[in-house]
Amino acid sequence: MIDAAELARPDIAPADGRLGVVCVGLGAVATTFIAGVELIRRGMAEPVGSLTQMGTIRLGKRTEGRSPLIRDFVPLAGLDDLVFGAWDPFEDDAYVSAVKAGVLDAARHLEPIADQLRQIEPMPAAFDPAYVKKLDGPNVKADRSKRGMLESIRQDLADFRERHGCDRLVMVWCASTEVYVEPGPQHADIGAFEAAIDADDPAITPSMLYAYAALLDGVPFANGAPNLTVDTPALRRLASDAGVPICGKDFKTGQTMVKTVLAPMFKARMLGMEGWYSTNILGNRDGEVLDDPESFKTKEGSKLGVLDTILQPDVYPELYGDLHHVVRINYYPPRGDNKEGWDNIDFFGWLGYPMQLKVDLLCRDSILAAPLALDLALLLDLAQRSGMSGIQEWLSFYFKAPQVAPGLYAEHDLFIQQTKLKNTLRWMMGEDQITHLGVEYYADDYLAED
Repeated sequence: MIDAAELARPDIAPADGRLGVVCVGLGAVATTFIAGVELIRRGMAEPVGSLTQMGTIRLGKRTEGRSPLIRDFVPLAGLDDLVFGAWDPFEDDAYVSAVKAGVLDAARHLEPIADQLRQIEPMPAAFDPAYVKKLDGPNVKADRSKRGMLESIRQDLADFRERHGCDRLVMVWCASTEVYVEPGPQHADIGAFEAAIDADDPAITPSMLYAYAALLDGVPFANGAPNLTVDTPALRRLASDAGVPICGKDFKTGQTMVKTVLAPMFKARMLGMEGWYSTNILGNRDGEVLDDPESFKTKEGSKLGVLDTILQPDVYPELYGDLHHVVRINYYPPRGDNKEGWDNIDFFGWLGYPMQLKVDLLCRDSILAAPLALDLALLLDLAQRSGMSGIQEWLSFYFKAPQVAPGLYAEHDLFIQQTKLKNTLRWMMGEDQITHLGVEYYADDYLAED
C-alpha cells in the first residue's frame, strides 16, 4: 500500500469551456438545484448551503491568517459555465415541474427565470415501474429492453454534449429510490454485467444503466439515492480502469445529517445509549415512493448504517452493545417537501443514570439537497480534471452511506468527513495538511520546562 505522503500532487487541467450537468430525475431536488443556480448567477440569491461557494479553507498555521474561499482556492468550474439537462418519466419541463413540486415560491423564485427553466425539457427516461412501484409516466424510452435503454442513454449524452457545446459532463442521480437489490454474480465483473443486460436480468436496474452509460462515456457519476447503482465490483473496477470518478450513496440532508453530528458527541463523552428512535413524515414524490416497502428497505439500509460505524458497539459493548435503532418513514401528503424528522434518544451516563434527548427537525428536503448536488457536480469535475478515478471517498461528507473501497468501513462522523474533504483539497493544491496538533504554538513553553 502506498503511503499518502508519497502521492504526488496531481496536475489539474483548467476548467475551460462549458460543463454539462445532467440530472437523472427532474423533480423537486433537480428543479430546486437548477433554479437556485440560475438565480445565483443572476445575482438574485446567495448560494447558502454550498461549501464550494460559501465555505473557506484554512491554509498553513493559524497565525498566517490564510483562509480563502474554496472556490477561489481550487480551480472549479464557474456557475456561468454550467449547462443543465435531465431525464424524467414525466413530460413536464423544469418550470412546470418546479411549480408542481411546490418547493420554491413561484412569484419570487420561478417567474424571474421562467424562460430559462422552460427550455429544460426532460429526455425520455430509462424507466421501469417494477423498480419504482409508486410512479409511472409517459415520457419513457421506446425500447424497454435493457440494452436498448443503455444505448439510448449514451446517445442522449452524445446529443446533449453536441447540442450545448459542452467540453465536459457530470451526471447526478436526483431521482427516486429503487427497490432493494442485493449484489449478485451479475455484478461481479463487466462480462457478467454485459450478459445480464442482454438477458434483461432484473438484477440490472435502471440506475445501473445510467451509471454504466456514464462510465463508458467518461462522465463522472454521483449517486444521490441509496440504490446499489454504481456500488458493485463491475462498475467500481470500470470506473478505476476508465479514469472516471464516482461517489455516493444517498444525499445526507436532514435527519441523518443531525445524527452524524450528535452521535459523535455521545461517543466522544463516553455516554452510553439504549435506543435511538427516528421517524419522518414527508409528502413529496420521494415520500410517495418510500411508501412502498421494497423502496423503503433500500432507504432504511442507508439510514440505519450510520450509528454502528460511529458508535462502534463491538469496541464499546457496555455502552452501545444493546442499542435499539429504529427508523420509520411515513408518507403524509399535506407536508409536501417540508419534512419533519423526530428523534428520541435514550442515553445514560455516570453510574448508569438514564437521560433523554429529543430532536424535532422541520426542514425542507430539497432545499438541503440542492447545494449538495451543486457541490458534487463541481467537485467531481475537479476530480476528473485532476486524474482522480474510481471511488472518491473524500466526498463522503455529502452522503448517508458513503461509498468506500472494499474492505474499508465508511466514516460517518460529519466533522471527520469535512476534514478529509478539506485535506484532499489542500493535497491537490500542494498545501500542508491541517492536523490540528498545534504543539508548534507552544514550543517555547515546552523548552522552558526543560
